[in-house]
Amino acid sequence: MKQQTLTAEYTFEGRGLHTGKFAHMTLKPAPVGYGIRFVRTDVGVEIPALASRISRTDRSTTISEGEVSVVTIEHVMSALTGLGVDNARVELDNEEVPILDGSASFYVRAIAPDGLQAQEAERVWLEFDAPFEVRDEKSGSWVRVEPAETMSFEATSDFQSRVLGVQEARWDEQVDYVSQIAPCRTFVFFHELEFLASRGLVKGGDVDNAIVIVEHPVTEGQTEAMCRVFGQSQLSVTPEGYLSNIQLHFPNECGRHKLLDLIGDMRLLGGFPKARISAYKPGHTINSVASRTGLNHIK
Repeated sequence: MKQQTLTAEYTFEGRGLHTGKFAHMTLKPAPVGYGIRFVRTDVGVEIPALASRISRTDRSTTISEGEVSVVTIEHVMSALTGLGVDNARVELDNEEVPILDGSASFYVRAIAPDGLQAQEAERVWLEFDAPFEVRDEKSGSWVRVEPAETMSFEATSDFQSRVLGVQEARWDEQVDYVSQIAPCRTFVFFHELEFLASRGLVKGGDVDNAIVIVEHPVTEGQTEAMCRVFGQSQLSVTPEGYLSNIQLHFPNECGRHKLLDLIGDMRLLGGFPKARISAYKPGHTINSVASRTGLNHIK
């Protein structure tokens, strides 16, 4: 299979989920062997999208070069992987990738109709010398990478939630990423919002870019508080336990979003892995440990 790049340039703009900062981001074609690189045009710094550049994994994945960072790269990394893009230049004029609707849908809807440009070099698949697994004994999370003839990802999410239950999701190249994975949006539990805000996160979060899960019955006063938090005049909670502003694309949309993140984070291995990658309770921290560990197992 030949390496592939974009056939055109695509520009997106909006606020970052965590910093709340407004940014313009342009995806551009790139030459053979370029990989995926983020370029902070405001400061003139280029950062390769590699596990060795991961600097923070607090509710999103951040890569850095010295003091310069790019925050929340996982959705665009996932989209480029799901579409089969080997080489792309991602130019950004601020520190965080726009959250858009909280999924990878904007990217694939723009890129997929144009197709990709085949390049004059074969794709270099990442092959591993042996299976390996990383675990977090405290959370029970793990990620396992097993050499295989094809690329596949599986994720099981369990938040001990009465609303979500246990959700499973799977993707390989026979599954249409554009329709089955890309539309799945990020999510947050309502009871986490105060804690996240205290950590300087979710400054750009609103009801248009996240599924909000309400785990416990709420009082009238709490409902009013939700309206204030999200700047809405009227909100309620569905019988299923979701904030009523949104309808799910899939019953397991939250589990599929965790899979979307896993695909994006594991792309930081530096290419397309020829492996079966499976995860239990995946998250950016355990995903980053797996991608860093994987660098030591690539043939």
